[in-house]
Amino acid sequence: MDPLRAPPPPVEFGPFAFDFRTRELRKHNVKLKLTGQPLEVLAMLLVHPGEMVTREELQRLLWPHDTVVDFELGVNNAIYRLRQALGDDSETPRYIETLPRRGYRFIAKV
Repeated sequence: MDPLRAPPPPVEFGPFAFDFRTRELRKHNVKLKLTGQPLEVLAMLLVHPGEMVTREELQRLLWPHDTVVDFELGVNNAIYRLRQALGDDSETPRYIETLPRRGYRFIAKV
């Protein structure tokens, strides 16, 4: 996120609320223990609701250019942890749709 731009206003979806400024995810106004990469993935998906966020865009967001990681494992783990926090399922998604080998899309109404 550009440090010179103000963060978007908080977003609500289902029983959840995400505050871009504080990077907090709440469910029924109770803060969830979600940090790091899953939280950054959620922020990126919420900035572009209904649009595909490519795996390459997530890679650029999560790891600097010169970082050596198992990208597939890292992204899959971040999405898995995010889905756990949201109570979502890849087979019948309510929040995060997988676009096989391409990326992800936030599908809930915000």
